[in-house]
Amino acid sequence: MSGRLVGVGVGPGDPELLTVKGLRVLREADEVFVPVADTGEVGRAEATVREYLDRERITRLLFALSDDREAREHNWTNAAREVSDHLRGGKTCAFATIGDPNVYSTFTYLARTVREMLPEVEVETVPGITALQDLASRSGTILLEGDERLALLPFTAGEEPLREALAGFETVVCYKGGRRLGEVLGVAEECGRLEGAVYGARLGIEGEEILPARGMAGREGTYLSTVIFTGREREEGS
Repeated sequence: MSGRLVGVGVGPGDPELLTVKGLRVLREADEVFVPVADTGEVGRAEATVREYLDRERITRLLFALSDDREAREHNWTNAAREVSDHLRGGKTCAFATIGDPNVYSTFTYLARTVREMLPEVEVETVPGITALQDLASRSGTILLEGDERLALLPFTAGEEPLREALAGFETVVCYKGGRRLGEVLGVAEECGRLEGAVYGARLGIEGEEILPARGMAGREGTYLSTVIFTGREREEGS
């Protein structure tokens, strides 16, 4: 009998943003897994889980998202095999992921590969607070009002999808700008959407940056950065 695989969203970085349900699932799980890059440094998901669980309870899975598709699939397969070994014994396995497990998450790849190995496995998710929500809160930014619409996209999708989103939606949230942040801000300025935009990185942890996006001109952002374009000025006093 196969066990249960649960993807737990642990939020963007601040341990206090882990939900009560997420914490309960992590504590009750037979095995707790966290993703780790090939550099071996502690990631945000692991750091959050360490605030609540002993390190001995945590198993690290190499999950480096290389540009090489073959290398990525090799990582997913190895991670899925390790988790599947525990699931075959009927265990409940929790996988901690930053943000939400259904939004640009490493859990998606793990769950898909595990299902290929164990079609009968039960897969669940526990929602988590996303970076866009945390940045909106920390910067005093109103995301939506009335009938307004929001578009979320990674800049890795390219300039044209960003232009289309900025032209068609009242609020646009851009993830993964990173080294191409200058291009992101350039597109926004061309579209007349840079005013009032806010940039955030390392939310809730050491080195946090929250500032008007215009202030990032000429600078390189981090990979896990967020930019919110609303066309509004930030709330007074934020």
